[in-house]
Amino acid sequence: MLIEVLKSKIHCATITEANLHYMGSITLDEDIMDAANLIAGEKVSVVNNNNGERFDTYVIKGERGSGCVCLNGAAARKVQVGDICIIMSYALMDFEEAKNFKPAVVFPDEKNCCKDRK
Repeated sequence: MLIEVLKSKIHCATITEANLHYMGSITLDEDIMDAANLIAGEKVSVVNNNNGERFDTYVIKGERGSGCVCLNGAAARKVQVGDICIIMSYALMDFEEAKNFKPAVVFPDEKNCCKDRK
């Protein structure tokens, strides 16, 4: 049996940009992607702590060290610059494997620098 479990979590990232006139996605600083074990094109769920919006999109690699967390396309209407969001990805795995799996969880600071990681 396969189950879906949390693979990666960026807890409380600050939205730096919302670009309505760009094809849909979320652009993330490559440092954040590495810390959270995310790759370009990976599906993520985004939860906006400020307004309760929840939606899915995919990751686009942003400039390393920029702190960029930018919602693009229609998702840009679901956030405001400065909003705090949680970004998560999930993986399918065997039930027994999932019991010992440890997701990558990062806690960016107010500039989206990911020094703390669990």
